[in-house]
Amino acid sequence: MGDKQAYKIERIPPMRRFAFDAGYLGRRRHIVHGLVEVDVTDARALIREYERKTGEKLSFTAFVILCLSKAIEEHPHAHAYRDWRNRLVIYEDINITSMFEVEFGQKKTPMPHLFRTTNRKSLMQIHDELRAIQNRPHASAESKLMRWFLFLPAFLRRAFYRVVLRFPQTFRDNSSPVMVTAVGMFGGGGGWAITMPNFTLNIAVGGISRKPGVYKDEIVIREYVDITVSIDHDVVDGAPAARFVQSFRTLLEAAHGLRDLQESTE
Repeated sequence: MGDKQAYKIERIPPMRRFAFDAGYLGRRRHIVHGLVEVDVTDARALIREYERKTGEKLSFTAFVILCLSKAIEEHPHAHAYRDWRNRLVIYEDINITSMFEVEFGQKKTPMPHLFRTTNRKSLMQIHDELRAIQNRPHASAESKLMRWFLFLPAFLRRAFYRVVLRFPQTFRDNSSPVMVTAVGMFGGGGGWAITMPNFTLNIAVGGISRKPGVYKDEIVIREYVDITVSIDHDVVDGAPAARFVQSFRTLLEAAHGLRDLQESTE
């Protein structure tokens, strides 16, 4: 008599094919990683105060995207990509890709969303766009096109990527050199994540922790978010990358965009 079957087989959701493609595209990049701890006490306090006044919970990821856009404006090479002729393509407007977990059938799976021209948008515009894709992930024509695209054989998808990378305007219309992934909501406390190296700039927003820190020459309890900054060294050198990270950190710690929003509710 045979033993009872001790395993089960599940189909891999089609959206997981983006992860397969990301690994394929990133295999030749030379990535440097920075683990950055950022004091977001003021930003978090302003977000909580806004919710108290309006009843609406602001997206922390939208705040990160706003600060990231401003830092890229100051350091545009962080938003560049290397084309097939080994030239750097640098855009005036900023597109940022982010990942969201959505339900497909009975399973949850990550889906990318392209935030276009974030340097021209306010915090609330980014926030509203983010909430819309979270609440209605199947509604957009873009998401329907993605699901159709993922049913193509791998060699056709990769051929499409190669074509897109040859034409800067086509690349801009369909993708971006920057990815933001927020993984901190999946666990309490601090922690870093290392993402796949398939973009020029990868930002992984990790956990938020409360712990003692030095603030105005006193030791007090502060809130810190752990952020991993991964940059393609073939596109951005070390010193410019460090200056970009410092600008990004400064904007986050200064609660960029949140103070103006707070004043608008008073």
